[in-house]
Amino acid sequence: MPEHSLFEQVSEYLAQKNFSLLREIMSTQLPADLALLFSEFEEKDILLLYRLLPKELAADTFSYMNSDMQEDLINGFSDKELREVLDQTFIDDTVDMIEEMPANVVSRILRNCDSQSRNAINQILKYPEDSAGTLMTIEYVNLSKDLTVQQAISRIRKVGPNKETIYTCYVTEARKLIGIVSVKDLLTASDDIRISDIMETNLISVDTSEDKEVVAHQFQKYDILALPVVDAENRLVGIITFDDAMDVIQEENTEDISIMAAMTPSDDSYFKTSVFSQVKNRIFWLIILMLSNAITGAIINRYDDIIRALPILVSFMPMLTGTGGNCGSQSSALMIRGLALDEIRTGDFLKVMWKEFRIAIIISAILAVINGARILIFYHNPTLAIVLTLSIIATVVLSKLIGCLLPIFAKVIHLDPAVMAGPLISTIVDICTTLLYYTIAIQFFNI
Repeated sequence: MPEHSLFEQVSEYLAQKNFSLLREIMSTQLPADLALLFSEFEEKDILLLYRLLPKELAADTFSYMNSDMQEDLINGFSDKELREVLDQTFIDDTVDMIEEMPANVVSRILRNCDSQSRNAINQILKYPEDSAGTLMTIEYVNLSKDLTVQQAISRIRKVGPNKETIYTCYVTEARKLIGIVSVKDLLTASDDIRISDIMETNLISVDTSEDKEVVAHQFQKYDILALPVVDAENRLVGIITFDDAMDVIQEENTEDISIMAAMTPSDDSYFKTSVFSQVKNRIFWLIILMLSNAITGAIINRYDDIIRALPILVSFMPMLTGTGGNCGSQSSALMIRGLALDEIRTGDFLKVMWKEFRIAIIISAILAVINGARILIFYHNPTLAIVLTLSIIATVVLSKLIGCLLPIFAKVIHLDPAVMAGPLISTIVDICTTLLYYTIAIQFFNI
């Protein structure tokens, strides 16, 4: 059912106070769709609609809501309702929720958790921010290597409903991780085979202090659904599931997009970020770029004589700086992506330079021929055509090299390579292009 039709129907039944039909129609929806639907209603209506949902569906829907909606619902819940939601919510999702809530709401959440969950939450909250420990959940299935397949399946049936994932089970001995086994392996093996005979011992795991971006890249590299988290003594303390890794990748991409657009990243959505905060996030880089562009103006003033003698030269500046900025941005975008995916290492800078140089020569030759022909046709000035041809070649080569090297340099000095993106690259290339252009022009026009 289309979203707008569902909203209209729910609104109509809500106005009529037809709660039986409301319950019936909402019970057929997916939790993510319900969370999106509820965001269209006022706070008092959300609480009413939420209470009409079956308990399990309500808890799943709650986990998909944004922090503002969750806070509003918690404030409207009785302690009994809050406990029911928390009982159905996985520990890692509860931790994520707590990190977004004000202190009074956090206190109420912890007060209504059972002691085991409260201890687990407090333990996870102690890990460094942005570490693997803050992403993990303790709700996994662990098995002994001495169990038979039949015994392992029986254990999964017993404890599985309360675990976040059962597709991969973790084999431990004295709490230390010694192997993993998938449910597929269990279902296709004979009942009397022992876990030690079918478990995988070539393990991929991360330390609790590992950076969450590194964790996310592990999921991309090895194409896995869950990743075990171990402490310094190789004891299994939790797992990170694919959905949490995807959240990290989304956050990382959002941060990179902001940085590449010359803005300070924000954790809040567009409409939740105030006008003042938006200004604060944007103004710093705009000031830096504006002052940097003043250098271009100073260079132009330096060549005032040739500009007065040949004013037509100024008309080609936007074409040259635009071409240089575009070429530099193309190279920097590829480098930032390659560095993020580990396709390019900082030690590869010579190979990168050689490849980008060859690309630049071919591209600049094509652009120079096209532009040189245009100048001859419209201006009938061979000297001007030569100046612009050489300027384009020099601009494209230089901008490609700048675009590929600056992100690598940023990585070397432990900055985010995304800093060296479009606006900054364009500003640097503009300065270099202006200097090259007028230097070449002076040589050919003898001014």
